[in-house]
Amino acid sequence: MEKHFSLDESPTFRMLELDEVDSTNNYLRQLDMPDDRRMTLVTAEYQTGGRGAGTNRWESAKGENLLFSLRVMPSALPVARMFAISEAAALAVLYSLEAVSGETAFTVKWPNDIYYGDSKVAGILIENDLMGSKVKSSVIGIGINVNQRRFVSDAPNPRSLADIVGHDVERRSVLEAFMDRIALSLKQIDEGKEEALDALHSNYRKHLYRFAEKHKYRDEMGVFCATLIDVEPSGHLVLMADDGKRRRYEFKEVKYIL
Repeated sequence: MEKHFSLDESPTFRMLELDEVDSTNNYLRQLDMPDDRRMTLVTAEYQTGGRGAGTNRWESAKGENLLFSLRVMPSALPVARMFAISEAAALAVLYSLEAVSGETAFTVKWPNDIYYGDSKVAGILIENDLMGSKVKSSVIGIGINVNQRRFVSDAPNPRSLADIVGHDVERRSVLEAFMDRIALSLKQIDEGKEEALDALHSNYRKHLYRFAEKHKYRDEMGVFCATLIDVEPSGHLVLMADDGKRRRYEFKEVKYIL
């Protein structure tokens, strides 16, 4: 029998399953957990105020998708490399979708949305707490479109795993596959060793949406054509514009035109 990450409570892990909550990220951040270094997973069947990045909202029909947040506490991850948490989470979602679906066309749209073709299957919101030069803790909020077929919000390009494979999918199998991968990645980067962080970053770059392709983007100056040439370990996106100039962006400073 194939072995999965155990979702049973242990000295290093606990799981809280909720029916309804405003936001799993909010719930997890408000938990009173002084000195608790366990990895804590909170799932919900429905979110009344599910959040994306910034002021974005996440649409999810009750009981059809995966909505969860994971709190982790790296031992010695430098603030300068905290984007590694985002990379680990994005790759864990991508690999879980590949494992369950048998499809290999999933990519990571910078910084951490998961796409199938030009459609969004999953989104990730990460909130870090820092202590000096180290990352104290991270809350990783994830929404994965698993079985929802009809979307009514104004989101331009949502798609579910069930729509891709042509049948409903057991949500727990996706969650177990995610936990398998994220636990491994977090163990590798937990101590902040450069070689592990660099290997993770290299793997992240290999799975980038539209990498080395020319497309239209929009920044504060307007629309322009450019080729995505890099995402730095710091998380900055680097584009090569048609005029030959490199443009470097933080999150929310540039938008893809789909």
